[in-house]
Amino acid sequence: MNQISSVHENELDRLLALSNLGIDYYQPKQGLDFLTELAAKISGTEISLVNLIDSFTQWSVSSYGIEITQMPREDSVCQFTISSNPDTGFEVEDLTLDDRFKNKFYVKGSPNLRYYMGVPLTSPEGYNLGALCVMDSQLKHLSADAKEVLKLIARQIVDRLRVNNLVSNLKNKLKESELSQKKLAHDIRGPIGGIIGLSELILDDENEVTREEVLEYTEMIKHSSESLLDLSKDILTNDFDANSNRTRELKEGETNLVKLKETIERLLAPQVKVKQIGLQVRVDKTNQFESFSKLYVLQILGNLLSNSIKFTKSGGEILVIMRLKRNELDLVLELIVEDNGMGMTASKVSEILEDGTSTNHGTRGEIGYGLGLNLVKQLVNQQDGSMDIDSELGQGTKFKISMKVN
Repeated sequence: MNQISSVHENELDRLLALSNLGIDYYQPKQGLDFLTELAAKISGTEISLVNLIDSFTQWSVSSYGIEITQMPREDSVCQFTISSNPDTGFEVEDLTLDDRFKNKFYVKGSPNLRYYMGVPLTSPEGYNLGALCVMDSQLKHLSADAKEVLKLIARQIVDRLRVNNLVSNLKNKLKESELSQKKLAHDIRGPIGGIIGLSELILDDENEVTREEVLEYTEMIKHSSESLLDLSKDILTNDFDANSNRTRELKEGETNLVKLKETIERLLAPQVKVKQIGLQVRVDKTNQFESFSKLYVLQILGNLLSNSIKFTKSGGEILVIMRLKRNELDLVLELIVEDNGMGMTASKVSEILEDGTSTNHGTRGEIGYGLGLNLVKQLVNQQDGSMDIDSELGQGTKFKISMKVN
């Protein structure tokens, strides 16, 4: 079977649906480990995984019986599961006899897998976001009842992922509301207290207040009133923190440049190590601890970097530069990803920027699905951002991203 034909016919929509879950692949997912273990117990297998599959990578967000976090999409068995029928799943009775898998590292070497059964993780919209899979080093036969239970567990996993996302969003909105209320009360108290105090001085019969002092106090009351007026404008525009430069404690769903640097380095460490590529991540110190929403940020950076790794030869270099700027209304994240890899023709750059897609092979023959960069462009557009590409065939590629991260 051609690997490209196994890609979901609406692959870009599938990738967008996965991105909209706002999943941080590096952080553990609450409530999944029990379901993953249950799948292994029901099937009687040594290993069970919950895998989410993006354009380049299979991310194991929960595992039982093996320690694994990721692998290239083209090396996985689950890449075929996401193109299978959710009612039947994808089963390989003996991986050692299947030409697609018999030479894979997990079959030829530890854990020497032979049996595989995968069930798609299907969203309510009908997109297969990943797979629940059970595997064993021995040949297995799963009953029809066991497979039905695995499908039920897969549905529970999708529900859990969606609930986690909803709960995270609700927590953020609640915390934002609480912070806004506290700040509002604090900001109002100061001007009102000043106005009351000055008014009492003017009206106090025991104090002999000269005309000059009355004028001075009145001017001060005017300034306090103007402060209240400015605050009311902020309230109407929901811009409580627009002029604040202080670092807030990171909440769920947020990150900062320092944390983002750490996350990216850990996420991409296996890929750059396997391919022996140098990865350097630089952070602009201005606003480096300022918190911002990480929605889509990891998906965008992950796809850009996976693309650069794929098209950069061993010994090559990849540079990432991250800046966070604040204007009157928005926080704007600027990202630069530059490599000295294969580069692209001007026509290829135009194709990407015009939402075109095509399939290319990396420096080690890695298969691309032609949608990673297209997904990046779609996500950047959703954030009212911009994407520029500077590339020359054989000379490397430089991506520039600018997007709002309020």
